[in-house]
Amino acid sequence: MISITVLFFASFKQRLNTSKLELEIADRSSINDVCKQLAVKGEIWQQLFDQPKEQVKIAINQQLGSSESLVANGDEIAFFPPVTGG
Repeated sequence: MISITVLFFASFKQRLNTSKLELEIADRSSINDVCKQLAVKGEIWQQLFDQPKEQVKIAINQQLGSSESLVANGDEIAFFPPVTGG
């Protein structure tokens, strides 16, 4: 098991009512695996983390990542909602 920090911004932060959590996840896990683990935390979590990953911006240690990126012990993972304009 590895330990990571997960950060939430903008509407994710508002809807989840949290900006940060610590998460234990299996070694050699990807961002997809992180999303699956978050989605089982409840209905709102499922709504946010079951959406197509291409729309969600992901950063790993402040560098853009993808849903296939692997995470390592101590990594900081940040989720940003899709950007909309008007």
